[in-house]
Amino acid sequence: MAKFQTSPETRSVRLLKVGEQVRHILSELLTRQEVHDDVLSAHTVSVTEVRMSPDLRHATVFVKALLGEDEEIVLKALRTNTAFFQREVAQRLRLKYAARLKFLPDESFDEASRIEQLLSDPKVLRDLED
Repeated sequence: MAKFQTSPETRSVRLLKVGEQVRHILSELLTRQEVHDDVLSAHTVSVTEVRMSPDLRHATVFVKALLGEDEEIVLKALRTNTAFFQREVAQRLRLKYAARLKFLPDESFDEASRIEQLLSDPKVLRDLED
């Protein structure tokens, strides 16, 4: 039997799809407060992105607490409950291997604010108007 050939494009689409499924599962768990943690119950946490490794064994989860409050405390609570999240993701996705989750703060909002501030600088505005 011939083996199905995959191109880098199809692999990346698969990684994106699985990452998006993991993001939805984690968001649902946090929204429904299925994890029994006082810190996570008290804070609203957004899962902004999940990046999967090519072998689907590792997932980097980018999270942001609402308004950026107590970000370190929320990250610590997420990391403490990593085993629960990994078990739930593995059960719901039914992949060959359970992905190991790594929670990191999402810095993209801070970077966007910094760029916006640079673009609103009078020196830059002067150059943009010409």
